[in-house]
Amino acid sequence: MTKYQQSADVVEDVSGGEFERTPVPTSKLKGWKSFIGMYAGEHAAGTEFMIGPLFLTAGVSAFDLIIGLLLGNILAVLSWRFLTAEIAVKNRLTLYFQLEKICGKKLVTGYNLANGILFCFLAGSMITVSATAVGIPFDMPMPKLDDTLPNGMTWIIIVIVIGAVISIIAARGYDTVTKAANWMSPVIVLAFVAAGIVALSQLGVGSFSDFWNIWGDGGEPFPGQTKFTFWHVVIWSWFANGAMHIGMSDLSVFRFAKEAKAGWATAAGMYVGHYMAWIAAALLYAVYLKSPEALSYLNEGSAPPVAPGPMAYNAIGVLGIIAVVLAGWTTANPTIYRAGLAFQAILPKLSTAKVTILAGSVATIAGLFPAFAMKLLGFVALYGFILAPFGAVIVFEHFFHNKVGILKNYAEKAKLSFNKSVFWAWAISFGLFYFISIQFDVFLSFVTLPAWLLCGILFLVFSKYSQNKNI
Repeated sequence: MTKYQQSADVVEDVSGGEFERTPVPTSKLKGWKSFIGMYAGEHAAGTEFMIGPLFLTAGVSAFDLIIGLLLGNILAVLSWRFLTAEIAVKNRLTLYFQLEKICGKKLVTGYNLANGILFCFLAGSMITVSATAVGIPFDMPMPKLDDTLPNGMTWIIIVIVIGAVISIIAARGYDTVTKAANWMSPVIVLAFVAAGIVALSQLGVGSFSDFWNIWGDGGEPFPGQTKFTFWHVVIWSWFANGAMHIGMSDLSVFRFAKEAKAGWATAAGMYVGHYMAWIAAALLYAVYLKSPEALSYLNEGSAPPVAPGPMAYNAIGVLGIIAVVLAGWTTANPTIYRAGLAFQAILPKLSTAKVTILAGSVATIAGLFPAFAMKLLGFVALYGFILAPFGAVIVFEHFFHNKVGILKNYAEKAKLSFNKSVFWAWAISFGLFYFISIQFDVFLSFVTLPAWLLCGILFLVFSKYSQNKNI
């Protein structure tokens, strides 16, 4: 056994095997099958039951939805493969430890806090999704599209129970998270396929033209919703997981990969989840929109609720309930795991299990408030816009540090706790493009890539003129 392997084993004993502040040793690397299961499980999951219907509320056309998603998801897979996975297998560090080396402890603490909280809010929306299924046997009133607060004690109890179970699973570490995804994902994928087929039958679809005409040329968005065009669908689906790929959060996942080629495994999530499952979920909502209840909402000028549990139950019965519950879990589990890693970077003296339970508790509280799930399209766009530019710092340093002539991991080498080059690069790019979005009513996902590119370029420029090359 080498000295490196011996020290890695010691770290594993201390950290519970998660290697938060050390490279993942060769003995712990995982094959591509682990990543296919995790990504298929995570992305054919709870968010899909919400996002598919929300596209319909945004008035998308058939072409915009079907072709736009095809293109947007290709761009997401390429981002994971050639950026995230490529860097992850070179360094084998978590996002949080990598950023600490570049940004400094104080600056990365603020990032980690924001990242962890946003992850918790996302996980909370998935707990909300699962709760809509668990509440069916209890005849629980479902949250409406414009609901913000809990709608009753039954809702509160169900959310707390689901959140506790999810948190315990996530706290058991990466291996347990991936195993849970591998167990659950086949059931969820089968349920999405079955639900889509049943929905097509309920809609009377007998040909491809009938299928196309479900969305047709699109229409006006529901009250309070943004109108989606082709480019809205492409760009939004590309950056729906922007914080994970161009934002580099999934360095924490792909550091366990044997090769960068494992990045192609994300296609399982994109085309099973973000393509087939989104469309299947949209079909379920299309069926619901023809019901007397939905028509009564529309006649009153309000948006019908988007409740995944009842929609899936209407299509495939008890299997639908089970699928929605599991779908919420398979998204919330790795999301809470990531949030736990973010909090662990702030509170290094606490074990990974303890900080993950903390993250799960925050997510459960967020899950009590339906607004996070009902406004998921907007929340995900904001989430990616805030966090993705920090990933540009890692990407631009990794690929261009030699050409520009800057030192890698400068904060670590210069013993800086706050790297001003990183802060001002992010602050300027964020402030400029957020102002453009608000002032000119530009959809936030449209300015995510420009903000990301500007942040990376400014980081290189500021670093070139501020770094002390003699350290």
